[in-house]
Amino acid sequence: MGGGYSNGFALLVVLFILLIIVGAAYIC
Repeated sequence: MGGGYSNGFALLVVLFILLIIVGAAYIC
C-alpha cells in the first residue's frame, strides 16, 4: 500500500482539468 500520493495527485489533476473546462465554458 503506497498509492496514497499517486491517488492524491490524480485527484488534483482531475480537479484542475475540471476547473479549466468549467472556466472555458464560463468564458465562452
